[in-house]
Amino acid sequence: MSQTVSAEGGASYASAGVDIEAGDRAVELMKEWVKKTRRPEVLGGLGGFAGLFDASALKRYERPLLASATDGVGTKVDIARQMGVYDTIGHDLVAMVMDDIVVCGAEPLFMTDYICVGKVHPERVAAIVKGIAEGCVLAGCALVGGETAEHPGLLGPDDFDVAGAGTGVVEYDRLLGADRIRTGDAVIAMGSSGLHSNGYSLVRHVVFDRAGMSLDQQVEELGRTLGEELLEPTKIYSLDCLALTRTTDVHAFSHITGGGLAANLARVIPDDLHATVDRSTWAPGAIFDLVGKAGQVERLELEKTLNMGVGMMAIVPADSVDAALTTLEDRGVEAWVAGEITERGAHATGAELVGDYAK
Repeated sequence: MSQTVSAEGGASYASAGVDIEAGDRAVELMKEWVKKTRRPEVLGGLGGFAGLFDASALKRYERPLLASATDGVGTKVDIARQMGVYDTIGHDLVAMVMDDIVVCGAEPLFMTDYICVGKVHPERVAAIVKGIAEGCVLAGCALVGGETAEHPGLLGPDDFDVAGAGTGVVEYDRLLGADRIRTGDAVIAMGSSGLHSNGYSLVRHVVFDRAGMSLDQQVEELGRTLGEELLEPTKIYSLDCLALTRTTDVHAFSHITGGGLAANLARVIPDDLHATVDRSTWAPGAIFDLVGKAGQVERLELEKTLNMGVGMMAIVPADSVDAALTTLEDRGVEAWVAGEITERGAHATGAELVGDYAK
């Protein structure tokens, strides 16, 4: 069996491609960003074996339920790698994790991350963590720790991937979901910032392989380069959703991620009810039209893969619509009534899109 040998003749971790000193340097660079996410319940600092969160803060709850989620950002990381931009992908990671947690009405508490690289470039790793920390601030949670792993031979020197896990808390009798939804409820859509972090395998295949476009190509209908559009961070709705729970009688949320709008909305609709969403209430952004035309992708396939301009949906009683829209408007969130809840017919599914998109 062959063995990697250092200049002195003996094998070492460094000669196998793992640079511990670079890892230590990355930790030092990221500390200032992690500190910005600190909540009063966090104990200790970065560098321990585990992140600590003071659970006595949950004593104010009668029956606290912990909500947990984990996710990554998929092949969007390859766009970041090609563009050499590393400080936005963390926003995507936080959004994918914490916006899943807030769907049940839970307040995001803390998050940990996992960054896997082919070679540790301290400044790059710190930039990724900077983005994660900024995202945690936007979600109202603490970044209590993480792991940076160097995998030479498995990943190329510039390759990387990110994943994260988060925890939130919700009072038992404030838990949101299908059992709260009633006939006549309104479906409120919240606008996305673009593609968010789903469907990039399709998007990359279409714009690069089929259309032959490049990341630095200026696209008139987008008003910027293709790369800038594809790297637009995922919008984080956590605090906006929590604001809605304080000002209105929200029955449920749906985070529109992989699988598209109808499939994700159906996940929170009870078996005897049906959600109808009217496409004519909004016009998807230019990137969705570009992907559809460049790849000759049928509308149903687009809708099964991409968010089509809607990143989060709230289901509220009809008499709470005005208050909900006002709350979201005050917070700078584009929102509109997109549909309603009705009884489910014999051939109906949990949710469907009807009509044609506005121009």
